[in-house]
Amino acid sequence: MAGSEAAWQAINLGVPVVLHEMRPKVETFAHKTDGLAEMVCSNSFRSDDDTANAVGLLHWEMRAANSLIMEMADEHSLPAGGALAVDRDKFSGGVSERLLAHPLVTLARDEITELPPADWGQVIVATGPLTSQALGQSILKATGQDALAFFDAIAPIVYTDSIDMSRTWFQSRYDKGDTEEQRRAYLNCPMDRDQYETFIDALIAADKTEFHEGEVDTPYFDGCLPIEVMAERGRETLRFGPMKPVGLTNAHKPDQKPYAVVQLRRDNALGTLLNIVGFQTKMKYGAQVAVFKQIPGLEGAEFARLGGIHRNTFINSPRLLDDQMRLKSAPHIRFAGQITGVEGYVESAAMGLLAGRMAARQTLGGNQPPPENVTAMGSLIHHITGGAEAKTFQPMNVNFGLFPPLVDAAKGRRNRKDRYKAYTDRAKASWADWLAAGR
Repeated sequence: MAGSEAAWQAINLGVPVVLHEMRPKVETFAHKTDGLAEMVCSNSFRSDDDTANAVGLLHWEMRAANSLIMEMADEHSLPAGGALAVDRDKFSGGVSERLLAHPLVTLARDEITELPPADWGQVIVATGPLTSQALGQSILKATGQDALAFFDAIAPIVYTDSIDMSRTWFQSRYDKGDTEEQRRAYLNCPMDRDQYETFIDALIAADKTEFHEGEVDTPYFDGCLPIEVMAERGRETLRFGPMKPVGLTNAHKPDQKPYAVVQLRRDNALGTLLNIVGFQTKMKYGAQVAVFKQIPGLEGAEFARLGGIHRNTFINSPRLLDDQMRLKSAPHIRFAGQITGVEGYVESAAMGLLAGRMAARQTLGGNQPPPENVTAMGSLIHHITGGAEAKTFQPMNVNFGLFPPLVDAAKGRRNRKDRYKAYTDRAKASWADWLAAGR
């Protein structure tokens, strides 16, 4: 995701790019294709609201910067209420096609096992959360720092025609969306209290994946917790998280309010696949089938993909990178994407966008300073290159807590909606200035 966006930004500034991709020569357990920008977890880019949501603002900034990732996401989008979800196969195919058709792009299907030397010129390492072991060891050797790591989990995908539609209904929470299709973007499976309690018991008792040596003390990223870990934190945790029953009316029993609701979201344009929202898991495959078939409507479900878990590695960016995302000890190398400690598809691609522009400007003999931290991208790059405390650095999604506070006299009287609008208005003006200065 980040590497593809970095390449796109560089070639659009006239700088040739060699893309190194180790698949299919070297596979990972999570990837299923050899396509660029393959999505291996959710198919959602999250909220697309650019006036009241930091993720939506990040979408806006990327679109304004001619982002290939956002262009392909928009072209292959799926109904998802107020969110931006995509057909993952068509999305990856579109990114691959656009890049490989460009005369300034060369694709090398090989594994890079060591950080490249200075005579390579400008290098961007955008290897994501599944950096190969050999390259990971080279990074550790070059930085002299222990890599941080956390576990990331993958949600299961269900064949739509295997679901009992007589027990489920399509509706986005609070009927959110501008079209009827968006207002019906989620399939809902309701539970009464007894069903919920039985489900929680099954989650907690299920067989879980065994950790390998060296993984036992690896923490989870709170934005992607396995569902059974959430259940173990408290029996009501899921009812206030992915299974919250608010904003929904059971089409089959409108007078009965569900105690909990499991939501599924379309995973491809045909609508033949649905992923279970927020149901990342580390349960063993057999246990997943047994537990998830307890969900009303999924008793006969067939799974196109079961959930999984992987170790996610990232560097201590606040200690290691300068404000151009360059490795301080080897400034010809930039890092971008999830390996820098940003979390999420869009955040990762955004760091690729910045790294690609900065590297291209330096190659052309110029310099592009980072955007102001009042923007979504500026807040992220500031966080990972010095704004965060290095001793406690953890992965971070974009959020308004990373933005400097508003300083005008009216800030204390604003409600949250107006305050977020003020954040996004300020960010858009600053981002437009940054783009203009870089042309």
